[in-house]
Amino acid sequence: MPLDTPISAAAALASLLLSMSATRWLASHGAAGRGPLDYPNARSLHSSPVPRSGGLAVLLGVGAPLAVLAILGISAPELGWIAAAAFPVAAIAFLDDLGEVSRRLRLLAQVGAAVLLIGGGLHWDVLDLPGWVLVFPGWVAAVLTLVYVVWLINLYNFMDGMDGFAAGMALFGFSAFAILGWSGGEALFALASACVAVASAGFLTGNFPPARIFLGDAGSSSLGLFVAAFSLWGTHLGLFPLWSAWLAFSPFILDATWTLLARLARRERIWEPHRQHHYQRLVLAGWTHRRTLLHAYPIMAAAAACAVASPGLPPHEQWLVIGAWTMIYALIHFKVRLVERTASTEPT
Repeated sequence: MPLDTPISAAAALASLLLSMSATRWLASHGAAGRGPLDYPNARSLHSSPVPRSGGLAVLLGVGAPLAVLAILGISAPELGWIAAAAFPVAAIAFLDDLGEVSRRLRLLAQVGAAVLLIGGGLHWDVLDLPGWVLVFPGWVAAVLTLVYVVWLINLYNFMDGMDGFAAGMALFGFSAFAILGWSGGEALFALASACVAVASAGFLTGNFPPARIFLGDAGSSSLGLFVAAFSLWGTHLGLFPLWSAWLAFSPFILDATWTLLARLARRERIWEPHRQHHYQRLVLAGWTHRRTLLHAYPIMAAAAACAVASPGLPPHEQWLVIGAWTMIYALIHFKVRLVERTASTEPT
């Protein structure tokens, strides 16, 4: 069966409706005391327990329509490998949502997922910057892919700390992937990306501040895996260089990576909970979740739009895009510091 526009539209609509319906049910189910709850801790920005099973709604919205299409003969080997990789990550993370799971077991599941992606041909074997290409030897590509996948899984988990934030990034970032897929003639990649985007939008109906439900580790870890896997998939299809995918998700990648390096420089224990990401610092300085999101969403949308445009630009203009975004993020960093300084000097 060919993948045509009506089938794609029906699958995307099913993703949205399934995610919305499941989000509503899980939120009410959790509010009644059934299911995992997110209790406030050292890195939390909420003050009372909130259901943390929302990732199941996103996974249902993504997985069910694509599974039906696979039964109908519309699939790709890459999707099978991505599903196989997502299962252990989501399963172990959900067990962690229910109770404590050792870091070693979580890391083992994440490494296993990376190995599955490598086995399926989804690996980082080329550094493709504007006007410059470096091909990695096989063993280097394997090591880089493993680190890349594990880092993005954990990165997304680190950044899932505010109402509407992680799902909003998925909505904008995977929408960019979907547009790049359609424009590049890869309809299945585009549809799979669109399913992630609209499933995230469906979850936002219960997660936009004030949130009635959180993604939980199962949701955030799965979305991180999808970012890694889809970025590698799109690169192998020739839809975009890997740096364009990084640009699409740069609001998360830059914040998490900068915060990690800063904590390492201060010799802090990076595995311990904290509230040092830029979005957390804004909320602690007095901004509401909604205000922070309304400043973050335009940045996410602009980064996604530039990512869509970037593959078609000549190399010198691609470097201008990279330089411009470097300046933008530097300004954001100083803006956050200014907000903190202003808040600290205001009379209480």
